[in-house]
Amino acid sequence: MVFSTAAGDQLVADLTHLVALPTVGSQKNHDHDLATSASVIAQMWTDVGCKDVQVIDSLGAPAIVARFPAPVGAPTLCFYAHHDVQPAGAGDDWDHPPFTLVRDSDRLYGRGSADDKGAIAAHLATLRAWEGQPPIGVVVLIEGEEEIGSPSMGQFLDQYADLVKADGFVILDSGNWQVGQPAFTTTLRGVCDAIIEVRTLRQGVHSGQFGGVYPDALTTLCRLVATLHNEAGEVTLDGSGPATSFNVEIDRDDLRKSATVVDSLTEIGSGTLADRLWAGVSVSVIGMDTVSIEEASNTLIPSARAKVSIRIPPGTTPTKILDSLENHCQTHVPWGAEVQVIRGAEANPAMVDTGGPLVQAGMKAYKHAFGVDPVFIGQGGAIPLVNELMKAFPQAEFLITAIADPGSHMHGPNESVSFMDLCRTVSAQVALMEEYCVVKSG
Repeated sequence: MVFSTAAGDQLVADLTHLVALPTVGSQKNHDHDLATSASVIAQMWTDVGCKDVQVIDSLGAPAIVARFPAPVGAPTLCFYAHHDVQPAGAGDDWDHPPFTLVRDSDRLYGRGSADDKGAIAAHLATLRAWEGQPPIGVVVLIEGEEEIGSPSMGQFLDQYADLVKADGFVILDSGNWQVGQPAFTTTLRGVCDAIIEVRTLRQGVHSGQFGGVYPDALTTLCRLVATLHNEAGEVTLDGSGPATSFNVEIDRDDLRKSATVVDSLTEIGSGTLADRLWAGVSVSVIGMDTVSIEEASNTLIPSARAKVSIRIPPGTTPTKILDSLENHCQTHVPWGAEVQVIRGAEANPAMVDTGGPLVQAGMKAYKHAFGVDPVFIGQGGAIPLVNELMKAFPQAEFLITAIADPGSHMHGPNESVSFMDLCRTVSAQVALMEEYCVVKSG
């Protein structure tokens, strides 16, 4: 497929419309934006010729399902993306307004451009290339709560599995190896979180009267949280060793640049970079409740809380890791303080079978569009719906790929996507439909 200038202009116009909607799923004041977005996306699918478009908003954030019936004897693919996004954060951190799509050379900047509204635009362009009449059956599933862990999607699949049933699922929400170099994801780490609460006193007391004899809760909490890693930065929870290994070499300098680390920062953990990112457990403190510096007084703080996020690879489960966290805290809390672990969200890891017809067809289609073979990689992030889809459709195949690249800065300021990679992805998806027909028919 030769991607025309007109098709590229339309793709950018679609993405501009989508990025302008601040669909921040974690903030209730944006519920209206999610509802508006669902209506806009539904109309977009109607405009590309889909006669069966539904917005389902009875279970959680609104999801959109668009269905193109399969010709007789043809297989069906489900193309996935999500329309919720992360908060933009401080506007001063952005070079452009976060909810205004800005093009600068090959990059398209804006919140959601790479994660994951660019994928919606790519799916639209793919079906537009077929003038709404693809050679296979197509289901498009756009969910609205991926960024908060897809809490309602298990129930969604219980009730609406027949709407999204397919022979294969194309998940366009991972990461590519680099610009111009596609990647197929074989493993996804799961994620869980918990709040660790430490109490040393029943109430705050004068630090001059009691300091030096009794510890404050914040110092105690900090010492406890520090035991979650050893001196080398390796996670100390039981079951945190790598479950598999990846024969892929990540460029250390590129990774540091992508992560925006300060010059003096050293690495933590051991093993290859790929194994640490994709095959090991990681523990991060992502929030803390304590007295602010502005409100601090000479008082021993009686209680403090920290929220930890744990990424887990295939080979273990959130339940096992949270059990290990709870046992670790009970046995490592210093000075006899009281400790409680309050469990939060859980999403299981996933492993993808790459030996079936869908990945075989995908290899040909993406080689045709990008000019190079896809790289097989893991991902440190989670796509919670993947595990739910695997449970709901155990016979289905999965192709997990991306529009984002290491420079996309997903979840951070100045999020962006390569315009050329978006175009290449559309060409690959158009070719994939044809190749999948051929491979499935034998």
